[in-house]
Amino acid sequence: MRGRTGPPDVFGERTHLVARWTLLVAAGLVYGYWAASIRRYGGPITGWNVLFGFLSALGFVVLYAVVRSVGRRLPREGHAVLWGALAGSALGFLYAQSGVAMFTCVLVSLLVGAGVAGAMFYHYYTHEDARGLRVT
Repeated sequence: MRGRTGPPDVFGERTHLVARWTLLVAAGLVYGYWAASIRRYGGPITGWNVLFGFLSALGFVVLYAVVRSVGRRLPREGHAVLWGALAGSALGFLYAQSGVAMFTCVLVSLLVGAGVAGAMFYHYYTHEDARGLRVT
């Protein structure tokens, strides 16, 4: 612990792992509920609507977990583009459920994806040393 500059870690590794997966599943459930509520257009909740929500949540959780595991092995450019692609496609999928034109969905998805990729690139660029190793 000699080179550590941040605050002390009061929780163990297991607690961080549980918290990481709990937040991931909670975010997936919120995403699934959001997708299902958009798709039903204010109508009654049906079994197919609930199934659609859970499948959307499962897809989001799996893609998020893949991005987190694969992104660590990529250089900062690829890592940033991967996060941008996830954000753009996740928003585009939700936006497409509202019934708008597909061109609008694609345009908004590309703009959001480019914005997130740019922000993540800036974050990774400013949090790495000269050799490309993560500082924080």
